[in-house]
Amino acid sequence: MQRIARWFRALVSGATIDHELDEEMRLHIQMEAEDLVRTRGLDPEEARRQAAIAFGGLERHKEAHRDARGVRWVEGFTQDVRYAARSLRRNPGFSLAAVLVLALGIGATTAVFSAVDAVLIDPGARDVVVIYEQNSPTNRWTLSTVDYRAVEAQSQSFTAVGAVRHREVSLFAGGDAKRVVTGFATAGFFRALNASIVRGRGFDRSDERVGAAPVVLVGQAFAQRELGGEASALGRSLVIDGISHTVVGILSPNAKELAGIRAQVWPVLQLAQPTRRGPFGLRVVGRLKPGVTLEEARRDLRQVSDAIFPIWQAGFQDSTAKLTPVPQREAIIGGAGRMLGIFSGAVGLVLLIAVANVAGLMLVRISRRWREISLRTVLGATRARVVRLLVTESVVLAAVGGGLGIGFGVLGVRLFAAIGPRMPRIGEAHLDARAALFAAAVTLFSGIVVGILPVVLLQGREAARGLNEGARTVGGSRRTRTLRAAFVVAEFALALPLLAAAGLLMNSFLRLQRVDPGFDPRPVLAINVELPSGTYPNDSAIAKYWAIALPRVRNVPGVIEASLGTDLPPDNDGNSNNFDLVDHPVGAGNAEPTSPWPSVSGEFFATLRVPLLEGRTFTVGDSADAPPVLVVSRSWARHYFPEGSVIGRRLVSGGCYQCPLTTIVGVVGDVKYMGLDGASDAAYEPVTQASFRGAYVFVRTDRPAAQMIGPVREALRSVDPGVPLDDAAPMEERLYDAITQPRHWVMLLSGFAAAALALAAVGIFGLLTYTVNARRREIGVRMALGEQQSSVVAMVVRRGMGHAVAGAAIGLAAALVAGRWLASALFDVSPADPATLLVVTAILLGVAFLACWLPARRAASIDAAEALRLD
Repeated sequence: MQRIARWFRALVSGATIDHELDEEMRLHIQMEAEDLVRTRGLDPEEARRQAAIAFGGLERHKEAHRDARGVRWVEGFTQDVRYAARSLRRNPGFSLAAVLVLALGIGATTAVFSAVDAVLIDPGARDVVVIYEQNSPTNRWTLSTVDYRAVEAQSQSFTAVGAVRHREVSLFAGGDAKRVVTGFATAGFFRALNASIVRGRGFDRSDERVGAAPVVLVGQAFAQRELGGEASALGRSLVIDGISHTVVGILSPNAKELAGIRAQVWPVLQLAQPTRRGPFGLRVVGRLKPGVTLEEARRDLRQVSDAIFPIWQAGFQDSTAKLTPVPQREAIIGGAGRMLGIFSGAVGLVLLIAVANVAGLMLVRISRRWREISLRTVLGATRARVVRLLVTESVVLAAVGGGLGIGFGVLGVRLFAAIGPRMPRIGEAHLDARAALFAAAVTLFSGIVVGILPVVLLQGREAARGLNEGARTVGGSRRTRTLRAAFVVAEFALALPLLAAAGLLMNSFLRLQRVDPGFDPRPVLAINVELPSGTYPNDSAIAKYWAIALPRVRNVPGVIEASLGTDLPPDNDGNSNNFDLVDHPVGAGNAEPTSPWPSVSGEFFATLRVPLLEGRTFTVGDSADAPPVLVVSRSWARHYFPEGSVIGRRLVSGGCYQCPLTTIVGVVGDVKYMGLDGASDAAYEPVTQASFRGAYVFVRTDRPAAQMIGPVREALRSVDPGVPLDDAAPMEERLYDAITQPRHWVMLLSGFAAAALALAAVGIFGLLTYTVNARRREIGVRMALGEQQSSVVAMVVRRGMGHAVAGAAIGLAAALVAGRWLASALFDVSPADPATLLVVTAILLGVAFLACWLPARRAASIDAAEALRLD
């Protein structure tokens, strides 16, 4: 390795050439000086001075030689590039295979870098934080109006603090009403994020006052698309939830996503004076003052928490909950960062396998060119010069692969954004200058790694005997065979962890698919209805709408049952509630338990075929004036009352200790509201005793649910045509969409695992094919002496499978170590699941056996007489 390092330094710095040129110049000057002393009798010192002058001065000649050397280096490099291009053209099979393998690795790596760059590397300013309530390392939630006002007034850590509440609303800007995602935000929200206004003005504190004229900011794209351009957008009215808002400003095009919210319409948030600590639901962001650290902000917010707790303790008794700042990147990305890290590692393994594969191909090519290399050495080419030629050839090869890989990367980015997992900012992923530089760096790395192999081969005396002994001796030397075998072992060792990860995710996904959601989705239609607050300002108006709408839906031909529910299983929309059991109250200052808390109509359970296990469901007697009641799931009942029946048990709902106690009247089957991989605890309250604006209409039909979307919409539009109804889909589709994220991860990781498996198979196939060709004469002799074809097949397969088994063993150990990174993404599967690891190992070795068997069959078909005639 020291020798290699010296060659590399000489190749880069040219120090050896400098020394040789200086010595040669000194020799010429000395010879001229001696001639002057001998012929003209000059003093030696004077003779050396005149000799130096005659040669133009030593220093000037040194500089001239350096300049000439620089020109020669450039010319030599250009010649090397031209020679490399001609050499690769003469071997199209090798060149095409190597270019495609490198292009696959470089393209995939570049595409993933672009995705990681968009999602992780630049998710916003580093001094912006999102503030949560937190009572344990794993449990945090958004703030209430009380919390936000306290942070805004008392915290000393922020230059700006703002709040936002995002939701889908009905919007009318001329034409039909539509549902859009909006962010109701305060003025401080945009200041904290440094969101610029390109036209008009932003919000000020007077806009936030309850009763002030409603105003709205819109994105530049929305203004162009919906409002006729920026100039005509200002002053226009947008009817948002039935309330007219005036457009006062246009946001910068860069403000497509703020604090993780992707919206084009931002109405002002007007917060009424709170009467209790809850409800929670505000996302609060703050920009740290210069020099303030995250830990200092955490201590500051803890003091704010301690100050407001005793004031609002009557309705919120959890003294362990503290205001906590979280870096914006962590708040926005969440668990996607870990999965992207795993995915990046997987793509990196594919790149390494690709490089190892091409390195193996290059090794075969070098061994076949050994006579040429040896002849160059004998004719006076230095080892550094030969190495430079070969490294240049590999870099040219990698450059072609890198250029093609960038094209693959562009397609990969589009594919990733189209079918990849849903995560913040993924839509902004694109191949920019940073991604191109990254691709160039990966290309250069690949070229140098592939090209450094000739340096290893040039060690020892192989080059010296290559001219006489030929490529077969050098290429078949123990060192060369060991090096090629090491590459194959490495490929299998790298491929197995990828296969294991894909297998574990696949196993997890299949188990997730088999989870019982707790309801029968066939054939059920779910339509989301958000009633505009301007048209339906209170609970009475909302109740009147549904008193008319639900009977009309039930009268639609084909409808069997119809009901209401505020939450859509299996993914809860965040409608959870805290409570305190009368029989088992929490201790003073401790956190109250929480649970999904859907509001449903009495027919909900029959519509979704959720069985009644005990007690009753809701009736017309459970009106707004009646005592509050609750129906709980079986898991909820077993969790909180394992010792007996829950019917008749009472609890305090929402921390309202002054309100009437809520009584449990029924127990129903478990329904998944926290995801298919989550708990089944749930508590249901009747819609007649709840305050809600948005709800889903669940419709069970006697025909395919998709066919009923139009008729049910018409029935609802007949009540109020201004209510948007574009979110309608069969429950089967919604259930399918609930596992879209893990499905996409499985698809993507399985694709790269398949690529790694294919590359490893190609590697071992190439090794054995080369081995068979190199040992053709030996195999011919064996067969001439009577060895059976089956014995030859077994010999070749045994050699190849030995490498595959060695690589699999190393890869299995690596998979066991790396599996813990997948633990959070797995459902009901251990990262060291023996069945999964056994299956993927068997698949790997099965593919290896097939790749070994093909060249083994070729070896067995060698004609003994022809092989013996070979030189």
